[in-house]
Amino acid sequence: MNRRKTLGALAAMLALSLSSAATAAAHTEVLAQHAAAAKAANPAFAGFSVERGRLLHARSFAGGKPETPACTSCHGNDPRAAGRTPSGKNIDPLAISVSPARYTDPAKVDKWFRRNCIEVLGRECSALEKGDWLSYVLSQ
Repeated sequence: MNRRKTLGALAAMLALSLSSAATAAAHTEVLAQHAAAAKAANPAFAGFSVERGRLLHARSFAGGKPETPACTSCHGNDPRAAGRTPSGKNIDPLAISVSPARYTDPAKVDKWFRRNCIEVLGRECSALEKGDWLSYVLSQ
């Protein structure tokens, strides 16, 4: 009986570690896609910055919707905490330490960047802005 429990626990740990590895690989792939786009836009691109991402997250913009001048308008200051839309809908935390499945589907990531950047900045985000912001929330 103990051996059966031990094998079950080992199988669960293996599945969890494989899942974590797959999620980490997906995050790396999403960042790599944005890095390629940033390099295409600017051959001098030297990498993303967690600090620039943090500043972008907290900065207020005048070009988007007045009720959402910053990412923090809905997502709050702490990416590890849940957010709330102006209409009151809950938003899962941005940080992968709390929401590890976030940012694993490139199409979904692009959809939300397009929507949120237009609402906050009044335009689509550049590849550099996307990569910096992703670097920030992936570091949390």
